[in-house]
Amino acid sequence: MKINSVDLYISAVRRSQYPDEGKPEFLLVGRSNVGKSSFINTIVNRKNLARVSATPGKTQTLNFYIVNDNFYLVDVPGYGYALTSKEQQKKFGLMIEEYLEKRKELKRVFMLIDFRHKPTEDDLLMYNFLKYYHVPVTIVATKVDKVGASKKDASLKSITDSLDLVVGDDIVLFSSVTKLGREEIVKKIEDLTIEIV
Repeated sequence: MKINSVDLYISAVRRSQYPDEGKPEFLLVGRSNVGKSSFINTIVNRKNLARVSATPGKTQTLNFYIVNDNFYLVDVPGYGYALTSKEQQKKFGLMIEEYLEKRKELKRVFMLIDFRHKPTEDDLLMYNFLKYYHVPVTIVATKVDKVGASKKDASLKSITDSLDLVVGDDIVLFSSVTKLGREEIVKKIEDLTIEIV
């Protein structure tokens, strides 16, 4: 799939603001600073579409990016950032829950986890939360280029052992530096959008 066009369509905070044309949507979730902005920029082949911030916890809305006028990438606030107030975290949680609850357009969730570290308690909670809503999930293990070859198997085992993926869910090793995993992600999106057309 060639990416011909991509734009930020809307930053939404409630259901009434979501796009309503019925196009397929792919949700991106992950801890603050896991590399979601870099992931988006890599997938759509743009340098600064999603701003990469030095300050975690910047995204505070559901950002709908329209790609090829064909599907949406939906970026949500990162979780697990210590300086985000409890009240703000609760608000984010409710915003994501409202989206997951009745969103028929959602085809798959890409859940980003830092390949260098064992999944955190927040990661486990998020995965179980997504499974509660029976949403298919691809775990995207980011920053793979920062892990030496001899440690890759142990890092992968740490993620798969911790999350205990259900049948149908999978894991993709990803690097925004080397572009590892990009084609695999784009192919998944393409297959799921073709199914619908």
